[in-house]
Amino acid sequence: MNLPNKLTTLRVILIPVFMVLLLTGRNYWALAVFIIASLTDFLDGQIARKHNLVTNFGKFMDPLADKLLVFSALLIFIQTGQMAAWAVMIVLTREFAVSGLRMLAASDGRVMAAGWSGKIKTTCTDIGICAMMVPPVAGVVLFGSFTINDLCVWIIVLTTLYSGAEYFIKNRDVFSGGM
Repeated sequence: MNLPNKLTTLRVILIPVFMVLLLTGRNYWALAVFIIASLTDFLDGQIARKHNLVTNFGKFMDPLADKLLVFSALLIFIQTGQMAAWAVMIVLTREFAVSGLRMLAASDGRVMAAGWSGKIKTTCTDIGICAMMVPPVAGVVLFGSFTINDLCVWIIVLTTLYSGAEYFIKNRDVFSGGM
């Protein structure tokens, strides 16, 4: 197993550790584990491309590990009342829809590269999750009863919607064969 695949595997192993820490109120430890796991996502791709170590395992597991890490946090936020289920459903729907679009494109021999809006969405989601894990930060009231936690949720939702729409608009020709 090459280094990028080991980093991806480490990220998967860290997910239950992260969840236990967050569910037991060890938010700062959970934050540290989340940051480490997120950094492995950045590193494994960089190393794989730079050293030509791209594998089928990595192509499959890297995006899956990333989604599992993010959704583990979002599901805990539903459980703790920090995030509404409708907001998580928007994120989940976008991920399924874009993955389906990628599969459809791949069936025609086309590869859809990640766009900038997807990278911005990922960055905003990761930063939002980090901020939501720190109670003193997440609870800060910005105006009325609108908190930093609420702001993070809205940024996650809006960047998710925008990047999903951009994927479908830029790649609408994928559907040209059957509509």
